[in-house]
Amino acid sequence: MSVLLPNMADFDTIYELEDEDEDHVVSEEVLPRYCPEPVVVRGAGHITVFGLSNRFDSEFPAVLTGKVAPEEFKTSVSRVNACLKKNLPVNVKWLLCGCLCCCCTVGCSLWPVICLNKRTRKSIQKLLEWENNRLYHKLGLHWKFTRRKCEGSNMMEYVILVEFLPKYPIFRPD
Repeated sequence: MSVLLPNMADFDTIYELEDEDEDHVVSEEVLPRYCPEPVVVRGAGHITVFGLSNRFDSEFPAVLTGKVAPEEFKTSVSRVNACLKKNLPVNVKWLLCGCLCCCCTVGCSLWPVICLNKRTRKSIQKLLEWENNRLYHKLGLHWKFTRRKCEGSNMMEYVILVEFLPKYPIFRPD
């Protein structure tokens, strides 16, 4: 009876196995995640200063049914509207003063309006971040204050986008 012993030089060698399925492995970054189009909440006010309307429409969009309660949506929009109601009348007054003095100051009298408008936008962005952290990220939504082109013209306006966060497959094996 003879026993074949493996060659001791080949004993510690690590061989790489060629797997035919390696070409079919797709990383999760490449996989498209299904996300519906974001919901656009446009300004509904009668005064607009540098693209920022004085009020947003609080009508509940049908796309968000089952995602968020209509009361929560209206509360969030009313918070944004309250911020606009507090800040925008001051901006309008400075805009009128700036327009009256524009010729004498070579346009420098419009700087306070631009700075106040920027401060109003930043406060709305902070408010929406607070809303996202408080509620909407838990529901798979993200509110964003952004600038978009108006429909039918080249003018820009500020809108609230309600984006859907992609769902990650947590039960998928690694």
